[in-house]
Amino acid sequence: MNVIIGRYVPSNSVIHRMDPRAKLLTMFIYAASVFFANSSVTYAMSTVFLFILLLLLRVPFSFIMKGLRPVLWIVLFTFFLHAFLTKEGALLYQIGELAIYEGGLRKGVFISLRFLLLIVITTWLTISTTPVEVTDAVESIFGPLKRFRVPVHELALMMSISLRFIPTLMEETEKIMKAQAARGVDFYGGPFGERMKAITSLLIPLFIHAFKRAEELAIAMEARGYRGGEGRTKYRLLTWGWIDTWLLASTVGMTIVLLLFRT
Repeated sequence: MNVIIGRYVPSNSVIHRMDPRAKLLTMFIYAASVFFANSSVTYAMSTVFLFILLLLLRVPFSFIMKGLRPVLWIVLFTFFLHAFLTKEGALLYQIGELAIYEGGLRKGVFISLRFLLLIVITTWLTISTTPVEVTDAVESIFGPLKRFRVPVHELALMMSISLRFIPTLMEETEKIMKAQAARGVDFYGGPFGERMKAITSLLIPLFIHAFKRAEELAIAMEARGYRGGEGRTKYRLLTWGWIDTWLLASTVGMTIVLLLFRT
């Protein structure tokens, strides 16, 4: 299962060399701006801006799309769910009890596109930023919260570990599905009850594997003397440059223009 969400792809692109704080803030601001998009023009602006960011990665676009295939079915399900259940505007097409209205079609396209853009911008961050850099960026941005006794370092570490283990869990899911299929389990056919049993035979081993991985990671960190972020020093220091300011200013500018073009 070729999943690239949560996976770092080495490259010498300008995005890879940027300060991780700039990339993390760009992701947050862009994700927030997507929720303000409510028309074809605003969604087109968001899509074009993200496409430019992907071009700057210098990673083949086909490679990115291939890695997003496992989540495309969720995007399609979101589209059809809104297309058939939202009954707004003029009736466009009807087959028996199923009807597609103009408002439902528009909402289905917008919501599914929003979901896809959020996935892609997250992938853009993880492709160009190592888990260590993500941890350092989160800890630096939310560092002032330490005054209020918020465990910023631990939260940042949890976030980076979660991103890192997404491809690992997806690969384990594929292995379990192949093993269960070899035993005669059908995940895609049969009655609804049989399919639920098949999913149960997948989820239980997957949860056991996840807990086992978490325990192994905890033991490894403890054996290496990890005691939290208190008193820790950093081997690599983050440096903010003009290109980071340019990226952040471009994202903020795009968001402002998007708000002006809202209907």
